[in-house]
Amino acid sequence: MPHPTNIKSRTKSRVLEVSFDDGSVFELPYEYLRVFSPSAEVRGHGPGQEQLQLGKHEVTITQVEPVGNYAVKLVFDDGHNTGLYTWAYLYELGRDRTQKWQSYLDRLKELGIAYPTVLPKKPAFSLKPPPR
Repeated sequence: MPHPTNIKSRTKSRVLEVSFDDGSVFELPYEYLRVFSPSAEVRGHGPGQEQLQLGKHEVTITQVEPVGNYAVKLVFDDGHNTGLYTWAYLYELGRDRTQKWQSYLDRLKELGIAYPTVLPKKPAFSLKPPPR
């Protein structure tokens, strides 16, 4: 398994650049990282429990926090911060980016969801009592 040599968060282009000692350099869009978060919130606790992530095309990473020598915790501006991205998983995300992203787009298409995805608007809070 290659070891990381550098990690840079490019906020203007919304890309996390990760370099490895085998010469691989991956530019991972923030949206891609958010959609494929390794957290239980996104992946679920078993097969078939995955939660399709929508409305993440403008998400940004506000912090990249090292976790020991094996991972980073990415803090996103939508409040998501529970996924630990191991170096092995970041390498996999870089290596398999084209196929993984295409499977995400195919899943959206199957469900009739246009890309870029949009979150449904939440109804406005009202202080009016419900009709009788």
